[in-house]
Parts: sequence; structure tokens; C-alpha cells
Amino acid sequence: MLRTFITITIAWFLLPGFPAFAQLTSAEIVERIDEARNPQIDYTVTVEITTYSNNQLSKSATYEVLVKGKEKTVVKTILPAVEKGRVLLMLNENLWAFLPEVSKPLRISLQERLIGEVANGDVARVNFAGDYTPIVLRTETLNDKDCYVLELTAKDDSVTYGKVIVWAEKETLWPRKAEFYALSGRMLKTCAYQEYQLLGDRIRPTQLVMEGPLAKGKKSIIRYSDIHIEELPEKYFTKEYMKKFME
Repeated sequence: MLRTFITITIAWFLLPGFPAFAQLTSAEIVERIDEARNPQIDYTVTVEITTYSNNQLSKSATYEVLVKGKEKTVVKTILPAVEKGRVLLMLNENLWAFLPEVSKPLRISLQERLIGEVANGDVARVNFAGDYTPIVLRTETLNDKDCYVLELTAKDDSVTYGKVIVWAEKETLWPRKAEFYALSGRMLKTCAYQEYQLLGDRIRPTQLVMEGPLAKGKKSIIRYSDIHIEELPEKYFTKEYMKKFME
């Protein structure tokens, strides 16, 4: 009888329809989401951000982003030409802006706006697993895909958002949608993860569409391209090296 019970139980867990969150913890799901959003390796990627207001093109900018693991990022402005030479350096949760017209670096926050609906932290720091405590709220269908819905609560107030609600496809654990909230609880924006393509060594979302909850026709689109996976020197991620990136 015991052997029969064990056999039936194992078969039940192996059924295709059995929910994967019975096998993965919420923390493990978020780690998989992060891996799709931001590989935890050394790489360089081109990021183009286009903003729209009243469904009309408002502004665009292009950045070269250098990433070393989870805690080190350099964001170099390439376009527009009048902003070329501006550089952001992120070390852990600390962020500095280096501007050609200013002699000393400026300490800034991850929450401050970079362009349009995009915050500094949306580009400079992508670390849900390190910055938030997750729980699985429920499962639901989004655009005909079965998804886990997770609530991520900030571990402290230095991170970009106070809370994030994220929808992750059950089959792949790819993020499909997110809602971002301020520490006060006010919703700041939504994000749709789109255009999954081979980028570097695996399939990743190459387009993110961010929209404010109130202003219709106002949105920002982030596009990723030209990823190069290579070991980056530690010296690239120091304040002393930023002048070379500004040249």
C-alpha cells in the first residue's frame, strides 16, 4: 500500500499540468526572471530609448551599457550628440553621474528619471533577486499564457521601486509584464516585456514598453541590441576611469 501511494504521488508531481511553483521557490523563480532580463555575466549592450507623448515622438537617446555581474554598471550616453560624454557609474546601490561640464561627479538616486518613463535604475541596475523579497500571489492567464504573479517588496528604500508586481510565464519563467510602485504605494508605471529574440547566448526580451498609469499616449520604449559577452576589466568600474569614457 505504501509503495502504491509513493508511486502515485511521484506520478502526480510529474504530470505536465502540475504547477511548477510546487517545485521552485519564489526566490528561485525571481532568479530565473532576472536571468532573462539581465544575464549575470560580463557584457556590453546597446540600449536605445524612445519616448512618446500624445502618441508623438518626443525624444530618443542611445546608450552603451557595460555590465559586470549584478553590482557594477557603466552607462555611456552616445546620442543625442549634445549629451555625448555623460556617464553613469553604478557600484552596488550607489550611483554617480559624470558630466563634461561639471568637474566632480554628482551623487544621484536610482529613482531619478533618466528619460521619459525610464528611471536611472531601469538601465543601471536590474537585480530583482538581490533588491526585493518575493512571494507568489497567484497564477493567472495573461495574453493566453499561464503566468505566476509575484509580489516583490523592496528590502530597503535605496532601490528603484518600493514594490513590483511581475507576471512570469509558467512554461519559461520569462517576464511578460510588471507594475512598478513607489515606496508610498502609488503605481508609477507598467512594463511589457516583448520581442523575445536570441540576444547573446539565449532568448531574452529585446523590447520593453513602459507606460504611466494615468497619461494616455505617453510611453517609453527600450530596445536592446548588439550584445557582446566578454570579460570586462575591473578598472572600467572605478571613478578614476570615467574620464576616459567621457572622451
